[in-house]
Amino acid sequence: MKRPLLLALLAGLALAGPARAQYVLVPMDQAQANHLKAYGLTYWALSHGMTAEWVLNYRAGSFLLPDRSDVRREAALRGVTFEPENISQVAQIRETVAQNNMDIVILEKAPKIAVYTPPAKHPWDDAVTLALAYADIPYDKIYDTDVLEGRLHNYDWLHLHHEDFTGQYSKFYINYAGAPWLQDEVRTDEAEAKPFGYANAPALKKAVAERIREFVANGGFLFAMCTATETLDLAVAGLNVNFAQPFASGGTPPDPDASKKMDWSRSLAFKDAQLQNNPAVNAFSDIDGHQVNTPWRQPLGAFSLFDFSAKFDPVPSMLVQDHEQVIKDFYGLTTSFRRDRLKPGVMVLAEETGAPWVKYIHGNYGKGTWTFLGGHDPEDPQHQIGAEPTDLSQHPHSPGYRLILNNVLFPAAKKKTLKT
Repeated sequence: MKRPLLLALLAGLALAGPARAQYVLVPMDQAQANHLKAYGLTYWALSHGMTAEWVLNYRAGSFLLPDRSDVRREAALRGVTFEPENISQVAQIRETVAQNNMDIVILEKAPKIAVYTPPAKHPWDDAVTLALAYADIPYDKIYDTDVLEGRLHNYDWLHLHHEDFTGQYSKFYINYAGAPWLQDEVRTDEAEAKPFGYANAPALKKAVAERIREFVANGGFLFAMCTATETLDLAVAGLNVNFAQPFASGGTPPDPDASKKMDWSRSLAFKDAQLQNNPAVNAFSDIDGHQVNTPWRQPLGAFSLFDFSAKFDPVPSMLVQDHEQVIKDFYGLTTSFRRDRLKPGVMVLAEETGAPWVKYIHGNYGKGTWTFLGGHDPEDPQHQIGAEPTDLSQHPHSPGYRLILNNVLFPAAKKKTLKT
């Protein structure tokens, strides 16, 4: 090479500045300044055509992203900690992964997200929408009409707002019968039911639950918390059962033999549950171990995440990535799931040691998967109607909210890695 050309090349390299590393590591251990927004950064990278790597069990489930100026800029804007990694450093990470209970899952495409939520959702209602908004992960809101008109096929991942799919409005009429927000819910559901020929809310909600079951069976990813977990299965297992609706027009009295008529072959997670037929008792069935609004309410403890083999069980490993393994429990209308009500094959992801209930479960259904997390809000353990929504800027390291966001990224995993 001629000397003038060589000098020109060297000058060009000097003007370009120091060479960038190949990757940036987004650590998810205690070094991370904002755990929740780190998920948003990873989702953003996927939505901009990049491939990410989820390094399971390495520094609490860290992410490797391409080292680009726009990635660095987005990380800085979100307050997310990142560490540039050169070729030798990345090679060392891969060697550490190969020699330990760790694995790398390729994340390829940002999943299309839908949240099933009523149009007049109240600000205290849903931890998942709070998590998505804080992490800056986009999602569409859908409700009964969208489901019944077949729009679920437009989405990869569906979260269920804390809905009562038995159509009993979570039995809020016991304490809130005259509340304007409850009356609004009744009017909304009745208005949605009539165009489809359904007489009342139980009939409408059971039809919606059936479409959601079909969404999962056809390959969808479902995540639900609190009331939606229990009542979805009650609805699909009891399509011919009349649930109680004692205060709305067109309602029906409870069926005393309803428990005997349930078809648990249709349900996703639960079996053999006994319905709570007393309309004055605020519980749906005996699936929930805590029975929060009944005289036999159980106290909160703490739940522990299971430690899975990342190489052989990448799916549950993804769902439990966290910087804390023991998490304080939190109430919801459905707080936990009795062990003896779980169907064979249901995978337990977290439990309260020695308790007859579990907290976090996962399973396959048809071509799809579902994940249920008991409780309402990981940072609002008692949760009261009318409470201010949780300010996640005060909880950027929430281990409970990390479980929610693990589920958001789960569908992005390269399909051949999803062995379980």
